[in-house]
Amino acid sequence: MSRALLLSLARFLLLALVCAGGAQADEAAALAQRVYDRPNGRDLTTLGRMVLSEKGRAPRIREMVTYRLDKSGGETANLIRFVDPEDIAGTGLLSIDKADGSTDQWLYLPALDRVRRISSERKGGRFVGSDLYFEDLQERKPSRDRHRVLGRQTENGILCDVLESVPRDPGDSVYSKRISWIDPATAIPQRIDYFEKGAEQPAKRWLLRAKQRNQGYWTLTDSRMIDLESGHQTRMVVDAALYDQKLPAKLFTSQALSDESLESEYRP
Repeated sequence: MSRALLLSLARFLLLALVCAGGAQADEAAALAQRVYDRPNGRDLTTLGRMVLSEKGRAPRIREMVTYRLDKSGGETANLIRFVDPEDIAGTGLLSIDKADGSTDQWLYLPALDRVRRISSERKGGRFVGSDLYFEDLQERKPSRDRHRVLGRQTENGILCDVLESVPRDPGDSVYSKRISWIDPATAIPQRIDYFEKGAEQPAKRWLLRAKQRNQGYWTLTDSRMIDLESGHQTRMVVDAALYDQKLPAKLFTSQALSDESLESEYRP
């Protein structure tokens, strides 16, 4: 075989590999976008519980209400408010996920009667002693990560697409990567492994345990975040969900965060 023919063959193989890699990247990005775009109503209110469990201690149960509003211009607002027990009642977290991918967060602590902004340096901090980081309570746009499909694997009884997501900017996340097991029929993750920087094994694992249809939308009714080193778990249970109530934008301001009476008429 002539040298010219060998060079032509090598170029053809390289081009084929580049095209295949590009197609796989497009497929992975499309899958990540499907998950992000899953129909979830224009707004949502839930009533539920956060259950903290660890070996040797009785579970601690916190009752909570959450609100979400898709605002104009690609912005999303999320509010979490604890209503029981007394030592945490009234505590609230407001997250505003902006169209450019950035997030602003504010925390209200009734004992101090003040609203304080959560700095970006604290996104790896634990929210009210749970296994959820402040970053976990933000809606991350797929464009902030590079994605690739690792294959298919059964999780929670479902043959899932396994998706790896790595931040384009390493300083943009407390995680070095996330691996998600996604149900291709619903675009709902069944499991997510979270890898912290420099670690070869996941530090945390999120698992979906139950979902149900409400007003035509899938509601994740039972999930848990597990600290894989300590075994500590945070279970999130949704007892009631209401979609498309026309929640007012005034509920999602740092000023309203200190006045939960504004929410009373919108609770399930």
